[in-house]
Amino acid sequence: MNANQIPHIVIIGAGFAGLEVARGLAKSRVRITLIDKNNHHLFQPLLYQVAIAGLLPSQIAQPVRTIFRKQKNLTFQMGEVSAINFDEKYVKLNGSVIAYDYLVLAVGGRTNFFGFDTIEKSGFQLKDLDTAVKTRNHLLSMFEQASHEADTEKRKAMLTFVIVGGGPTGVETAGALAELITHVMKKDYPRLNLNDARVVLLEAGANLISSYPDELRQATVKLLKKKNVDIRLNSKLDSYNGVQVKLADGTQIETQTVIWTAGVKATEIVDELSIDKASGGRIRIEPTLQLPQHPETFVIGDAAFLLDEKGQPLPMISTVAIQQGVFTAKSIINLMTGKPLGHFHYKDPGLLATIGRNAAVARIFGISFSGFIAWVIWVFLHIYRIIGFRNRIIVLFNWAWDYVFYDNQVRLITKE
Repeated sequence: MNANQIPHIVIIGAGFAGLEVARGLAKSRVRITLIDKNNHHLFQPLLYQVAIAGLLPSQIAQPVRTIFRKQKNLTFQMGEVSAINFDEKYVKLNGSVIAYDYLVLAVGGRTNFFGFDTIEKSGFQLKDLDTAVKTRNHLLSMFEQASHEADTEKRKAMLTFVIVGGGPTGVETAGALAELITHVMKKDYPRLNLNDARVVLLEAGANLISSYPDELRQATVKLLKKKNVDIRLNSKLDSYNGVQVKLADGTQIETQTVIWTAGVKATEIVDELSIDKASGGRIRIEPTLQLPQHPETFVIGDAAFLLDEKGQPLPMISTVAIQQGVFTAKSIINLMTGKPLGHFHYKDPGLLATIGRNAAVARIFGISFSGFIAWVIWVFLHIYRIIGFRNRIIVLFNWAWDYVFYDNQVRLITKE
């Protein structure tokens, strides 16, 4: 059998889902082309730590070529796919055409601003390394500017940080930012009155982390209030012009910092595809994770829309993407060998969100708990996943030391 007869699998996206598919096919007689617009895999759950100057970008990202340097059946190509032809089975990349036998769309998501163009223009987001570093530079610049601002009201506006969205990312960002002010900036700026600093968390609904059980929602509010986070529920954003937030009830907040964590939607390439889509532009797929009418194409991760056993859309989170990636690799092997495909069933590993040092909420094996024990579990799981991801024990030591003792050198304002 010559090389051209070996099934060619194209995977678009080197996120959690795409990596699991590639790894699952490592021992199969296939050719794999993995495509991503970035040359690295990103551990997105810790992006907010980069934004609040807690971690370096290199601590949560790893070059794709390094990850797969020992996998001989895989080739990585950096670039953006401009078109996909499902009927003729090829994708266009950087002007070239790449044919495939099986296609995996693991293209991830992007921030959904829900039509708030001014937020997209004047606010900040946490979607990739560039946006996280941009947010970090801005936050640190606000403290620098406030340190020599004589006008009290202008200084208060500089030190008012508004986070929109009370989901896990918003909650984690608010808690981490509040601790940055309390434990770090008070040392770095001893002459700056940081009693003027405020972290405001806006949530349009009635609860923070609404998908979590009530006892965890209450614990989250309690933990955030201990860190002096100003929580405002039922607070819908009306507009933001770069210097002032206006809420639907007429409330105004003077601020130069709005961090948007309120939504995710499918990436740009999905918008251009003439296929059935659901809310957020996500692609409707079969329970087998296949694209209707195109059984050789699988759609997984944030771009995929599939209902669970309770009739609810599967969430756009890393654990779903990882499980779908593992499932898809096995399904492709079954297709190649003529075996039937099963239906994907998501196994919820539990809920977990950190509210800063020594504080987190968790629900594992049906048991809810919060505080220090939940935080230890959160730290262990994240460090474990990073170490498995980078395979360098030095990361464990540096990450844990920096995280626990705030003893790091990442509070740098850099050129973007």
